[in-house]
Parts: sequence; structure tokens; C-alpha cells
Amino acid sequence: MVFCHVPLTFWVIRAAILIQKWYRFTMARLEMRRRYSLSIFQSIEYADEQDQLQLSNFFTFMLDHCTHPESVSQIFTSPSAPQVVDEDLCLKEFEKKIDVPDSYYGPRLSFPLTVEDANALLHAFRNEQLLHARYVLQLLSETRRVLKEMPNITHLSTSYSKEITVCGDLHGNLDDLLLIFYKNGLPSEQNRYVFNGDFVDRGKNSMEILIILFAFLLIYPNDLHLNRGNHEDYIMNLRYGFTKEVSKKYKDHWKQILCLLRDVFSWLPLATIIDSKVLILHGGISDTTDLDFLNALERNKLKSLMRPPKSVRNRQDQMKKRIPTTKPSKHIANQHVAGKTQHISSSGFTEPPGSNLPPDPALKEWKQILDILWSDPRSQNGCTPNKCRGGGCYFGPDVTAKLFERYNLKMLIRSHEFKPEGYEISHDGKVITIFSASNYYEEGSNRGAYIKLNPELTPRFVQYQVSKFTRRRNLRERVGTIESSALKSLREKIYAHRSELISAFAQYDINGTGRISVNDWAAAMESVLQLELPWRMLRSQLAQMNPDGEVDFMSCFYDLKMGQPIKEAQPALAETLCRYRKDLEIIFNIIDKDHSGLISLEEFSQTWRLFTSHLGIDIEDDSIDKLVLSIDYNKDGHIDFNEFLEAFHVVHRLEKKATS
Repeated sequence: MVFCHVPLTFWVIRAAILIQKWYRFTMARLEMRRRYSLSIFQSIEYADEQDQLQLSNFFTFMLDHCTHPESVSQIFTSPSAPQVVDEDLCLKEFEKKIDVPDSYYGPRLSFPLTVEDANALLHAFRNEQLLHARYVLQLLSETRRVLKEMPNITHLSTSYSKEITVCGDLHGNLDDLLLIFYKNGLPSEQNRYVFNGDFVDRGKNSMEILIILFAFLLIYPNDLHLNRGNHEDYIMNLRYGFTKEVSKKYKDHWKQILCLLRDVFSWLPLATIIDSKVLILHGGISDTTDLDFLNALERNKLKSLMRPPKSVRNRQDQMKKRIPTTKPSKHIANQHVAGKTQHISSSGFTEPPGSNLPPDPALKEWKQILDILWSDPRSQNGCTPNKCRGGGCYFGPDVTAKLFERYNLKMLIRSHEFKPEGYEISHDGKVITIFSASNYYEEGSNRGAYIKLNPELTPRFVQYQVSKFTRRRNLRERVGTIESSALKSLREKIYAHRSELISAFAQYDINGTGRISVNDWAAAMESVLQLELPWRMLRSQLAQMNPDGEVDFMSCFYDLKMGQPIKEAQPALAETLCRYRKDLEIIFNIIDKDHSGLISLEEFSQTWRLFTSHLGIDIEDDSIDKLVLSIDYNKDGHIDFNEFLEAFHVVHRLEKKATS
């Protein structure tokens, strides 16, 4: 008998290979889950931006149709707080009118500011202190004065310092700004910075970020530079949290602060050019971007890009009247078709040949600024309307090359887009996206990054991630948290479109079995939600499948329900209120001038009718009247609309059971 002796090293190597294969497979699956979770977040974010554009157009509609337009006109005019007229007297006037009590232990600023003042602000904000309203108003007033002296496009040179640091979106994440300063040093004459917009919204410390950046701007006006982002816009701030943040932190002076900020945002420069070779702007470019024109226009005229100039709106109306037989472009009209909103997009605003409408300077200004603040790069050549965001355009490598040739540029640095690693290089290295808000969607979802440019204009990327809980969790736990949060947001969107989805499923379910193929289920989901997601991959997380391989489409809604059962709310009405909950919250907060949390039944009914009329939603008037009357619990003619809206949020039954 012959015994074959296999060396021990053979089994060790084989085991190592198997472990390695298992590890690679596990990591690949985790990475796949992470990527589709991030794609869910981003798709819902862009859909929300489309909703915001639709809401902005509704405000204009309200002004034209509301019986008492003064209730909404404050959105487009300065708040009813005392106005600052004489800018030379701002510091003294605020000092006279606003007392700082002895009980206030935060920083006490004196102007002109010093580095010690900036350090005091950093120390205070690390300890979650608020800067007193008087100093906030004085700081904003001084910031406006300095910004007004700056050009639309700032020109910098690396010859004055070894490197220039470029930061992207911060979105109210103070910890990211503090970490950047810790790693890279504070702004100074030897340490120059460009912050590329979107300082505010989403995060909880937008005000603190603005105060820090504006303070360093006043101390080093030639060394710290700020570009405007698409969120430096007071109408965007209504939806994404900054307005609410200011009103909560500064209860007595929030209107004055927001009024001044509206002006400050409009005076922020539009772009920065380094060594005549590197163009830095927030969003991107289009095939009509004209840097010379951008440098010459009056940038402060456009307080919000969400509301085109009146001449542009009139022009749209004229075009519709002149070509009534032509279906309006998806990116020109404001309609509600198959549950999907359609919006204004600058690249979609094209006039038909022979329209004979005279050239409109206001249209060109609005379009030029909208494109540079809202556009995104794509790998395909050409310039097309940005259908995901509903504003700006997608620009291809050929558009980049054409602009570079015209202005002798070498590189475009932009922000505006979430990137998992904090940055991304596209268009053969010519376009760099930099995103500085780490943990943007969820703890552990992404790194932040900034760029350091040397005199040779070679970009060096520095990545980081603020860690509060991340280090305590392994990779599987981190990905699980991100995935769970993303799927929760997606399920809420699915429930808000329940009726439309059921109708779409029914078109494939000819025999009424309640089951359809995976392909048909995916097609129905995309046709209604239009989120461009990998639905087949997501199916196992969203719907059940029977042994025959067909999807039980009603299982999409099994674990979801409304917050509070209200008998008077018909299913269609309840879903509509759920879907437009964010919009209604913004509208009601605007109508509620005294912030009592109450709104009259008449105001509610009138606003709701205008809203449904504008969106083309078919809801019977008596159904909303019955619902409103039932929620007026004490019969005083008013409803608590925060309580009202709470009734129409989606509850995840399984999560509720787990926490109870």
C-alpha cells in the first residue's frame, strides 16, 4: 500500500486561498450594498430638488392668485423687520439698538476684527455657544460691505503663497470645517483658501460656519475667498433647514439676520480663477457659458435663482401663447404628469425659430448664473438639460474642451455633487469635483476632501472623515446602518406614490393575480418614481417573491402606514398630503407670520386649493374641508398644522415594533 504524503504547507496555502476568496466576495457584496444605498440617497436628493423648484414656481402662482397675497409676498420682499438703510452707520446703529446683557458669556466682537476674535469664535462654537445677535448683524453688515467691493470673478496667483487650498460643500457640518482647519491650518496670508459654495442647509451648524468664514474674510480679504453655491439662496433655505435654524437660534432678531443674509448671499462672487489657468465655480458650465459676460453682470440682482426674473416669466407666457399647439418642453413647463413634476431648466429654455421675441438681458443673466451653480459633468459629449435636478445642464468633455480653448484654461474645479471618496476626476483629468462634507447622508457614508494646488497647479487631495461612532463599528455594521437609512427613505417615497404604483402594477397584471414578473415590477417602479435606481437588485429589500419567481407587488406596502389614522382622510387624499408634506410645511410656516403654529381654516383651504390647482391634482374640495374641520379639535377656526402634518408621515411598522 502506498501512502501519499501531502505537505502541511499545501493545506495552509489552500486554506489561505479559500479565506482570501471568501474575504473578497464578502467585501464585494458590502461594497455593492454601500453603492446602491448611496445611489438611493442621491436619487431622492435630486428628486427633492425638483420638488423645490416646483414649489418656488408655486409661490409665484400664489402671488398671482391669492386673495390676500401679502401672506406670501414676504418670501420675495424683505421681511417686515426694521430695515438697514445707511450701511455706513450699521455697526453703530446695531450697537445702539441691541443690548448685550451681562449674563452673555460668549465672544464679544469689536471691529475691525482680529485673529484673536476669530479664535474666540472657534473656541465658542466648539463648546456649542451662540454668538449674540448684535455681533451677528454687525458681522453680516461688514461682510456685505467687503463683498460689494469684490469682482464677480476673483483672480488669484500662487506666487504669493506656496499653495492654495480649495474646499467644497460643507452644508452646515461644522465638525468638517474644524477638522480642515486642524489638519491644514487656519486661513492666513501664507495659508490661502477658496471655499466653493454650499456653506449652509442640511447640517445643524450652518450659521456657525458662515460666522467663521465671514470673520476670516474680514481679517484676510485677500487670502480667504468665497464662491456662491446653489444653496446660498433664501428660497432654497426655506426647504433645506437654514431658515429654520436661524429662527430657532435667534428668536428675537431672526428676520433681520435673514434679511441681511439674503443680501450677503447675492453679493458672493460667482467664480475664482487661479493663475489664469484653473477655474473654480460651484456647479459647472454649459455650451453657452460666457466668463466675460459673467464678470460684467450685476450679480446681486438675482437674490434667488428659484424665481426667474419677471421678464423671463412673462417671456415664457408669451411663448406658450404663440405656440399653443406645441407641447411645452419638459424643462420649460410646470406640470404634474404621472406623478412627476416638470420644471424650469436653463438649458431647456429654448425659443422656437421665428418667435420674434426681442433679446432679453435678464434671461441671459439668469441662465448664465443658473448654469454655473446647478450643472453637473457627464461622460457623454454635448450639453443637455439636467433632468435629475430639474435645473442647469449636463456638460460633456467637448463642452469643457471648448471653454478651455476659448479662455486658455487647464482645469475646472467644481463641487455641488456628493462623492463617496470626497472627490472625483472626470473629462480626462480636466474636471475635478471636490466635496468637503463627510458623513453627508449618514454616519460613515462618505469621506470629505479638499484640494491643495501648488504653483505647478498639480492638485493634491487630502481626505478625511469626522468620526463620532464610526470607529466603534466594523465595516458590516457601518454599511448596514447606511443601507437601512437609505431603504427607509425609499420606502417612504414608495408609500407616498402608492395609488400610482398600484395602477402601474395592474397594467402588467392582466389576470388580476397580484403577481407580476421582476422585469415588469422594475419597469413599473421606474415609470412612477423616475429615480433611475437598480430596481432588480433592490427587489429583495422592497417586495416579496413567490416560489414561481413572481413579485407580490402589494408587499411593497405591507410594513408601512400613516402616522395617525384619520377617518376623514380618504386614501388618495392621505397619500397626496404625505407626498407634499415638506412643501406644505414650508407654505404654512410662511403664512404663519407670528409663528404661533396655528393657521386659520380659511387660509388652509385657500392655500390647498391653489396648490392642487397649480399641480393639477384632482382632489374634491369637500374631502379636504371635512378633514380640516375634524382636526379643529377645539372648534376655534384654527388648526395646529404641525400636528396636522405629523398625521401624514410614514411609519415603518417593523421599526415601531422593534422600539416599543
